[in-house]
Amino acid sequence: MPALNDLALTVEEPEPDRFHWVLLEALDSGKAEVLDYRVYRRAARAEASYSNALVMGVAELQKISAARTSDPDT
Repeated sequence: MPALNDLALTVEEPEPDRFHWVLLEALDSGKAEVLDYRVYRRAARAEASYSNALVMGVAELQKISAARTSDPDT
């Protein structure tokens, strides 16, 4: 599992009015001025608004954080 500070949250709109949160994991590209990311997790279902998708993405980040806090071996 990546460190929390290596994750980024974004929202995509692949179809009009269908918003999906996406968690991205930072990768070490070897170049200091370039940040590379890959998809770590994404929403299973679309939300009706950007803000709803953003809130659901933040909730997913909170789940990841809570799992890390409760498991000291990670």
